Amino acid sequence: MAGIPAARPFTYRFDPAATALIVIDMQRDFIEPGGFGAALGNDVTPLRAIVPAVARLIDASRTAGLAVIHTRECHRPDLSDCPPAKLRRGGPSLRIGDAGPMGRILIAGEPGAEILPELAPAPGEPVIDKPGKGAFHATPLAGLLAQLGTRNLLLAGVTTEVCVQTTMREANDRGFECLLAEDATGSYFPEFKAATLAMIRAQGAIVGWTATTAEIEEALDGQGRA
Repeated sequence: MAGIPAARPFTYRFDPAATALIVIDMQRDFIEPGGFGAALGNDVTPLRAIVPAVARLIDASRTAGLAVIHTRECHRPDLSDCPPAKLRRGGPSLRIGDAGPMGRILIAGEPGAEILPELAPAPGEPVIDKPGKGAFHATPLAGLLAQLGTRNLLLAGVTTEVCVQTTMREANDRGFECLLAEDATGSYFPEFKAATLAMIRAQGAIVGWTATTAEIEEALDGQGRA
């Protein structure tokens, strides 16, 4: 059993053999200029800033022997899995399915829907394509975690208050003990990220725990050599 004493609001304990890292939606469409995130009028700089921490967390998890799972928010080319309400949201210059600088926006198989090259999944690491915000909705994630015998989840990715928080709450309802890496998650709005971290760990970890990448690395150090 491993532990992160500095986790907030109190020590997070986990069995590395029953723990998986889920890296959520580190896609070009959200993080690079010209993608869907920028089309919504957002500055992508805060999301780019977390890439080194996410890479460190992935490396530490692989070394320790944790399962590493990646997600992508994307849709079928005919948009049959995209609710009309989702297509209408906001007032972006480019909507889901429109042609953008990196292909059709948030469409499976298009360059923009792919994970950043520097965070590319290793051979054999599962990649879950999800049509919604949460990673459990209309995906095989629950079955995969059951097959792996997973009880604890470490989470990273974007955006903190939308897809990351939704996935964490879904996981909490399913009985997983969840921890979010504070510096390996990002939002276009710093105040939204701060509020989400506070909500997650409020009332005695009502949704889960948070910790820094360095604190997680320290807990995982040596697990891969044990």
